[in-house]
Amino acid sequence: MTAPDPVRAGRALNGVAAGILVLEGIATLFVPRGIAQTEGGLTGARLTYLLGLALVLILASGLQRRPQGVLVGTALQVPLLLTGLLSGAMWFVAGAFVLIWLYLLQVRKELLGSPFRPPRVPVPDDGDGGAAPTP
Repeated sequence: MTAPDPVRAGRALNGVAAGILVLEGIATLFVPRGIAQTEGGLTGARLTYLLGLALVLILASGLQRRPQGVLVGTALQVPLLLTGLLSGAMWFVAGAFVLIWLYLLQVRKELLGSPFRPPRVPVPDDGDGGAAPTP
């Protein structure tokens, strides 16, 4: 099944991907508070990693308009999941976000034909079975 208007569906799905990345960045900003109360505490390296990851996730949300945006967002799911090493609760939070991201990729595949390719612009048909001539 493909979308009747793949360009419009692609824009909508890119907006959803951007929203997910912003939410992931915000969720990452809550992690230092939880780590500060643990036995190991909040070190400078942990804080830098978490703040950097949150910043990159939020900046990557702006890349979703570009063709490589979904690929960048997919690659960022790995460091997000690795925040579970810093706080056990993040295995569940990051795991939920990764599952949502995988569902988004599945929907993109169903509606656009590929999870990573930009939507193809349909060629207008003039009714004779061939492509319409371009003016």
